[in-house]
Amino acid sequence: MKFFLDTGSVDEIRKANELGLLDGVTTNPSLLAKEKKPYREILKEIVGIVKGPVSAEVTATDTEGMLREGRDYAKIADNIVVKIPIIKTGVNAIRTLTSEGIKVNVTLCFSPTQALIAAKAGASFISPFIGRFDDISSEGMQLVAEIITIYDNYGYETEVLVASVRHPMHVVQAAMIGADICTMPYAVFDKLLNHPLTDIGLKNFLADWEKAQKQ
Repeated sequence: MKFFLDTGSVDEIRKANELGLLDGVTTNPSLLAKEKKPYREILKEIVGIVKGPVSAEVTATDTEGMLREGRDYAKIADNIVVKIPIIKTGVNAIRTLTSEGIKVNVTLCFSPTQALIAAKAGASFISPFIGRFDDISSEGMQLVAEIITIYDNYGYETEVLVASVRHPMHVVQAAMIGADICTMPYAVFDKLLNHPLTDIGLKNFLADWEKAQKQ
């Protein structure tokens, strides 16, 4: 499974990229609004660090506006992916951008039928938001499983990108189901290697080694 970072912070992206495990980045207007630089400037910095897909989300809700913004973002770098919400006006934008060779990440997916339409429209990625399902006491991973089954049934090449990740167990569950990608905040990414038994074991090993050196 590929690891994407869901952030607008260039510093977080640099730290994650240093491990050699970062496969891509997803951004959105909310994340980038937290930063002090203009949206486009931040995207240019990110693509200078990350070689994999970097999602840039449109803010327009009409087809022409989505196309205008999407084409503009695509000019920044070859690895820019245009992020479009799964709404009626977005479907034509997905089809048009895809036909122009621009990859599209369809976002705000909350149902299997939305995911099916996105794939039929030619989306490169579909982003089911699992954390928001969990927030309303629903099972987000069930949606992911249903999407994977549908795509497998018909041979769709759209990659399932699990989004709205809240904790490391979401990453584990997504991997067990067979999702292609999991995008997560840096706080979650940073916890993936953590385990108290690892810390205790390392502490004991070092203590034993120190004793051995004194003997």
